[in-house]
Amino acid sequence: MSQRQGRNRPGSSEKALREAYDTALLDLDGVVYAGGEAIAHAVDALGVARDGGMHLAYVTNNALRTPEAVAAHLTELGVPAEAGDVITSAQAVARLISEQVPEGSRVLVIGGEGLRVALRERGLVPVESADDEPVAVAQGYGGPDMAWSRFAEASYAIRAGVPWFASNTDLTIPSARGIAPGNGAAVEVVRIATGAEPQVAGKPLPPMHRETILRTGAERALVVGDRLDTDIEGANVGGVDSLLVLTGVTDAVQLLRAEAKYRPTYVDADLRGLLVGQPEVVERGGGFGCGGWTASVKGEALVVEGEGDAMDGLRAMCAVAWGAAGDGACGVEVGEAVKRVGLA
Repeated sequence: MSQRQGRNRPGSSEKALREAYDTALLDLDGVVYAGGEAIAHAVDALGVARDGGMHLAYVTNNALRTPEAVAAHLTELGVPAEAGDVITSAQAVARLISEQVPEGSRVLVIGGEGLRVALRERGLVPVESADDEPVAVAQGYGGPDMAWSRFAEASYAIRAGVPWFASNTDLTIPSARGIAPGNGAAVEVVRIATGAEPQVAGKPLPPMHRETILRTGAERALVVGDRLDTDIEGANVGGVDSLLVLTGVTDAVQLLRAEAKYRPTYVDADLRGLLVGQPEVVERGGGFGCGGWTASVKGEALVVEGEGDAMDGLRAMCAVAWGAAGDGACGVEVGEAVKRVGLA
């Protein structure tokens, strides 16, 4: 699937997104839940989308938990799910490894149970020590209490010439108390110790997108996420449309300054965006308009005039900022305009 070209304004849809796409590929942290608790409106919105016939699949770069554990958590929150509805970076990296080593091969695991289960699913044998003669090293998020000795074990094997694979390289991960170091931070520790580079499977890279399509059979997929550099970039790499929700990591200022590879097709406040159409952004008065708002650049600043829904104001501002920036990042001041529409 070819990479989606960078856009210069948000897209529109006359149909509700749940009708325009057959499958929603939903990120979890920051989209469906945060700190283990459901995000406002997520349960009800997903229920309406599901009842209307949209297939819901949950796609996460977190390799710690098994699909069964994730599905149980979702069901407990009020979002009925089965293990087959969950796709993890552990599954993607396990497939990547299985395509390069013989069935039955030993793989040194630096991570949690989700990674071990995914490797066994591919006919591989998880081991715990570099002395167990592994033919590959698989590194995934192992939780906040992972022992430092695990990184040393990986380093011993990699320095001995064993190929290194990582589930993902997200530097941070949301937690109930704030933003914590993610698997990418742990990967950096091993990289510094070895000088090696891992093969990476997770979002935004193609192995994760391929795993998702293989497991869901989606024909008209919509990626739904809160991160520009994993969810949205991954959708663009995979050539599919995307919806950014502002319930997680990305805020309005970061969206306005996004380079082309990080720009979503649609933007909305939360998962209720799946239940409605998306308004068109049109040229208006030397700038761009959406709903009751008109945005333009004056001097060195982005300005917005009018009133109405804050998301319409943000969509209009995106068109101005992205159009002015080309494929790069917007350089004009955007903070006051974001405040003007009530998003700061």
